[in-house]
Formats: sequence, C-alpha cells, structure tokens
Amino acid sequence: MQSGTVRKTTQHLAPARPPLVEPGSYNIYPGFPLAPGRIGLGFEAMADRILASGQRAVILDGFVGVIWDQVVERLGSELGGRGRKVRFIDVRSALLPGGQITKLIKPFLGGDDPLFGRRSTLTLADFFDQNHLRQLRPDEKSDLAIIYGSGAALAGWGGLSVYIDIPKNEVQFRSRAGSILNLGATRPESPQDMYKRFYFVDWPILNRHRKTYLNSIDLFVDGQRPDEPAVMDGDDVRDGLSAMAANCFRPRPWFEPGPWGGQWIKERIPHVAKDVPNYAWSFELIYPENGISFSSDGILFELSSDFLMLQHSRDVLGKFAERFGYEFPIRYDFLDTFAGGNLSVQCHPRPEYVQKHFGETFTQDECYYIFDCKPHARVYLGFQEKVDPVAFRRELEKSYKEGSPVDIDSFVNSEPARKHDLFLIPNGTIHCSGIDNLVLEISATPYIFTFKMYDWLRMDLSGNPRTLNIARAFENLHFDRRAKLIRRDFISRPVVLEQGPDWKLVHLPTHPEHFYDVHRIEFVSRVDVETNGSCHVLNVVEGTCVEIVTKHGMRMVFSYAETFVVPAAAESYKLINKGPVPAKVVKTFLKPDAKPYAVPEGAKQNS
Repeated sequence: MQSGTVRKTTQHLAPARPPLVEPGSYNIYPGFPLAPGRIGLGFEAMADRILASGQRAVILDGFVGVIWDQVVERLGSELGGRGRKVRFIDVRSALLPGGQITKLIKPFLGGDDPLFGRRSTLTLADFFDQNHLRQLRPDEKSDLAIIYGSGAALAGWGGLSVYIDIPKNEVQFRSRAGSILNLGATRPESPQDMYKRFYFVDWPILNRHRKTYLNSIDLFVDGQRPDEPAVMDGDDVRDGLSAMAANCFRPRPWFEPGPWGGQWIKERIPHVAKDVPNYAWSFELIYPENGISFSSDGILFELSSDFLMLQHSRDVLGKFAERFGYEFPIRYDFLDTFAGGNLSVQCHPRPEYVQKHFGETFTQDECYYIFDCKPHARVYLGFQEKVDPVAFRRELEKSYKEGSPVDIDSFVNSEPARKHDLFLIPNGTIHCSGIDNLVLEISATPYIFTFKMYDWLRMDLSGNPRTLNIARAFENLHFDRRAKLIRRDFISRPVVLEQGPDWKLVHLPTHPEHFYDVHRIEFVSRVDVETNGSCHVLNVVEGTCVEIVTKHGMRMVFSYAETFVVPAAAESYKLINKGPVPAKVVKTFLKPDAKPYAVPEGAKQNS
C-alpha cells in the first residue's frame, strides 16, 4: 500500500505527461485535444499568469481537498523570489466555529447510519461569519494580496479570480491519508465518515458555489499534483468545454481493488498499478466523481466533469436537460470478478424511497452487460419460485449475528452468463454478479445506494466486516420477481432494428422502469448515427478500435473497452472501424417516452 503525507492508495498519481499508448490499447489517461500552448505547468506558470494579469488582488478559491498550506508556501516562495511582497489571507479564519458547523450539517448526515445521509440544501455562505468575512480586505501596503481557501470568492473582492480543482478520486485518496479535512471540519475523521460528508454535504455545496461564478474565473488550476500544478486560462477552459459539449469526450477512468475483485483489468489494461491484489472496479463514467482532461503539447489538465454539466447541460443532455438539470443521468463502470469472488447479494432503492430518505432525484436502475466471462459464469437475479421472504430474512440476520453461511442458491435465482448478454436490474431487484464475469455495468447515475444483504462472510481489504443493510433492503425488495418472470422480462432479447451490407443495429430492450435504452452497433467498415436529441454513452465491446467523426469535424479514436460520450448537441457522427476485425459498440441513450419520477421541490436548482 502506497502511503505518504498527501495520499494513501495503490493507484498512480495521474501524470502531467502521460505515457505513450499503443494504437488499439486502452488508455487510462485520455485527453481532449486543444491547440498548442494552452496548458502551463508548475508554480512558475501559476505565478507567471498571476503577475501578467497586473492585478494587485487575487481570489484563490478551490475545491475541498486542496492542501492550502502547501499551495501558499510554494506560490509565496515563487512570487517572493521575483521580488514581490505578498500578503496571504486565509478565508478559513471567517468560518463559523466547528461546533456550529457540526450542528448545521447534522440533518444531512443520517444520524447513526454508517453509510447514508441526505444531500445538503445549504450554501457555502452558511458556513461563514458574514461580518468577519466582510472584514477580510486587501492590504494596500503589499504588492499582492491573496485571499485563499474554499469560499474565498464570498469575500467579494475585485481582482484576479483563480480556482484550484482536485479530482474526487484524489480527494478520497487524500482523506485516507488524513492529509485533508472536510469543509469546515477541525480534524480528519475516518475515511468512511469523511466520504459520507463529502457526498452529502461538501460536494453539492461546492458545486452550487462554483456554478455562481464559473464564467468569471480567470485562471483554472489542476491541483492534484502538489509539486506540479497545471494551469489554464479561464477562456481556454470555457472554449474547451464548449468544444467537448458539441463533439465527444472520454472521462478519465480510475480503478479500485475490492474484496471480491478479479484479475481481468489488472492483466489486460496497460499502465494500471500492478502492485495490488485485484481490481474490483473501473469507474468509466460516474459523472459526480470522474474528471475530464484537456491535452496540449502532450500535457494533461484535468477538471471535474461537474464543470461541463454546469456550463453545458443543455448541449450535453439536449431535450432531457429540463428533467435532469445539471446531473448526468447515465453511468458506466466495469465490475471484475475474473478469478475473484461473487459480489454482495444486494438491491437498490425504489424511486420514492431514494427521494424520501436521501433527497436524490432518481434511483439506481441498472443493467449488467456481460463484456467477457468464463463458460461457467452466472449472474444472480431475482428469487427462486418458492422463496419464503420471512425465512430468507431470518437466515440473513442469523448470518449477520453469528457469522454463519447462507445457502443463497436456495433463495436467489441465478442464470448462466454469456458474452454480450444484457441482464435487467431495475430498482428493488435482488442481484449480484457471480465469479468469472467482467460486467459492463450500465446504470442510472446514483451509485452509493446499494443495500447489501449478504457478503459471503468476507472482510474488506482492511480486515473489517463490510456493512450490511438488511432492513433497508427488505423495505425495497420486489419478492414477485422470481425465476420464471426473470427469464421472461429481465434478460434482454436482442432485436435487429436496421441493417446494411456490412452493419446492423441491434436493440437490447431495457425494462419499462429504466429511463434509458441500449443499442449495439455491429459493423465492418463504418456507420452513421444520429443523436436524436439525447446524449449517447458508448463502449467498444468488440474489435480493436473505432474512430468517431462528428458533424462539427472532430476526430477521435477509441479502443477496445473504452467508454466515451457523444453529447446531444453533436447531432450526428460516424463510427469508422480502424481494426482488422468487425467492431461492436454498445450505445446507451435516454428513452424518448421515459416517464420522469416526481422530483422533490428544489432538487433541480440544488443539483
């Protein structure tokens, strides 16, 4: 396990200059191409941009996870070395006392629930003493006055506006090392408690904060490398986001080991860290946590994908923007159990439950696309025909208390898994992937509301028992979803919709409760695709690599197993097979007739 003063993880820190990747190989560090000279590196470049502005006041705001003392020390040294007298003012001095902040956020943290809370409706201004904040003024005696910290923009200064962003996976790695604090916290908590507070309090509050002044940011900083920040001018970032929203992009994936993890990712994907027991997940596209990177002169600059949605939700989502607001609704990730273990036996909350208890606007309706598998692989889905719910719960609770095994097969149905099968898992359906699958999980975006009922008596990678949610699961399970119904309605039956001389469009129908649908495009040479007012999320599930050419002239190449997104505003695009064998690309899009759930009052504006 790699550890240090900043981060604790087995994963490599994303480099500023990524390694070369062979054509057709999966690239873990994708970048959206920009013109030369758009990205600067290091505190030297940061100081250059600050001094070139000619401003004597600088507002240095940023996301949770920035280690502000390091930034101030390095930037101050760089500016001081150029003969500038700088006064730094810490906006955290105007925060409310820690006890008041604890009381303020308590309603959103779920009490004694170890995992779940409710997304906060607070604003960042609620964390500050407004009188104290107004007293933080520039020093006329200094060459430069810099107010810094999350919320610095609330001080109302005029001057150069700088924003430091940290990818959310790095926020988590830093929290595991105890090197950062939650918003307004006075000391680090356990990583699990910190993540819970990030998800339900810090991240939604800070998203609302940066939405208010995104267009006025003069300089963006990618702060994930403490000694080598990358910098981009605000106009270049906004122009880059506009180009992304009109063409296509690929988020930066990130990877995590897990107690049930397998070996497919570790063996097949180059440049991932190999000094790990396994990989359970590849987070391909989880909008709230993935970053998007720009590339210029071989240098990468990463920004949270939140910025794209905050700036261009209508371009990305098209006619569905009114429904989903600033939230990207579709999620892709890989679940690897090759030579690993079964996932936990689980379900996800019903729509009314996730809204009432957690404040989410929609729930986690999933599908399992079998990307690869061994011949004996299976997927657990639905109940056995003669299941007794009372007996099942009794066995689960006994197992939890006594550590006794449960004969899951006597209660839960399982089906053989074959490559390119699509299993449908709407909310309330009991399920888990069995051993020796690589599942491309296609889902609605909410991703932490998994109610685990049984985890095969495993410990987590730290040797601690994994948290189960038996009571919550039984408040959401559909016990009428049994073997016969599962085989009829919960395993997609492919239908060829259109075909040509060397291509065909295959429909993999989803469940009526899914608000998204799935197509598979199979082609030898090329095929034309219309977005029809919806974003498309795609993955190359067979073949070597494909080139996409958008209506607006953008060309990008994506390789086997890579996920990419075509926004609705692209309108149309071509897929060109660049490999020696036929290609298959899975495409997920929003159903034209999908019926929206009732959205809680204020949910959209608070996204």
